[in-house]
Amino acid sequence: MRFFNCAAAFLAVCGMALLPFASSASAEDAAKNVKVGFIYVSPVGDEGWSWMHDQGRKMMEELPGVETAMMESVPEGPDAERAIKNMCSKGYNVIVATSFGYMDPMAKLARRHPDITFLHCSGYKHSDNMTCYFGRIYEARYLTGMVAGAMTKTNEIGYVAAFPIPEVVRGINAFTLGVRSVNPEAKVRVVWTRTWYSPDDEKKAAEGLLDVGVDVIVQHQNSAGPQVAAEERGAYSVGYNTDMSSAAPKAHLVAAVWDWKKFYEKFINEYRAGTWKNGNYWYGLSDGIVDISAYGDMVPADVRAKVDAAKASIVNGTYKVFSGPVKDQEGKERVPAGQVAPDEMLLSMDWFVEGVIGTAR
Repeated sequence: MRFFNCAAAFLAVCGMALLPFASSASAEDAAKNVKVGFIYVSPVGDEGWSWMHDQGRKMMEELPGVETAMMESVPEGPDAERAIKNMCSKGYNVIVATSFGYMDPMAKLARRHPDITFLHCSGYKHSDNMTCYFGRIYEARYLTGMVAGAMTKTNEIGYVAAFPIPEVVRGINAFTLGVRSVNPEAKVRVVWTRTWYSPDDEKKAAEGLLDVGVDVIVQHQNSAGPQVAAEERGAYSVGYNTDMSSAAPKAHLVAAVWDWKKFYEKFINEYRAGTWKNGNYWYGLSDGIVDISAYGDMVPADVRAKVDAAKASIVNGTYKVFSGPVKDQEGKERVPAGQVAPDEMLLSMDWFVEGVIGTAR
């Protein structure tokens, strides 16, 4: 996933249009068998990001008249273009690419193949036959931050982060806002691994944070390496993508998780009915696409109750995670009191909030 530096260009392309385009599916499409191809950036056995998307693929596979295939561990860049092109040549009606760095190759091939429906996860480019879709995982991140802030004893929390792109920066900020909503003295230390799936590197990054005194580890990668590091050191941990408690049963407090099956079920049903509309979709807690996992046994009842109440307020729309006042690391007010950060700000976020130790670039 490559970082895009020009926020203006990003917003011009995205247009912040969450309204869909005209449908690229038709009644004729629905009458045919459907071939759907998935492309993943990491192994499906990682029990993380790719694994969760693959649960959606498997759900589709069980439907009559639907055939699916997947390619795993496809690097971003030229390899991704070759993988997408290969699926185009093999008669797939729908091609799904699930990493940010697949966006440009997919957009290029979507222009060449107007008869194919393309789905791209986590990007911002969309067209008549290409959808961009993602989830407001930052809402779940905020809730896991509340848990971490309540459970830290040292007031030092370590965040093993993937790449300095708005998606990840936004998640760190939301997590930190959650931490400081219950523990204003706590700090969140960020270390970048520049990986999506490298268990050894991600575990080592967590160990480095533990060496300087953090007592809770949180992550934004596909492997459970940071969870294992926390377990081995007697610290707590917060997972990502899936419930990672099996990797660190004594450490795992909670995780921000995805349920991609709900999105893929919606898509395939509408596509086959001829009602699917390509566009830009960004789902939140209220849609069930993002959530938090079960709490670890060590999380006290009062902490659970406070987090559950916050979750309910986000779901019913009475609370927005980036409600002002929000200040950055330098103390500059980014979101004034009484206001909520607009999506334009969230989708181009390249600064850290107060309480984060590290650089967002």
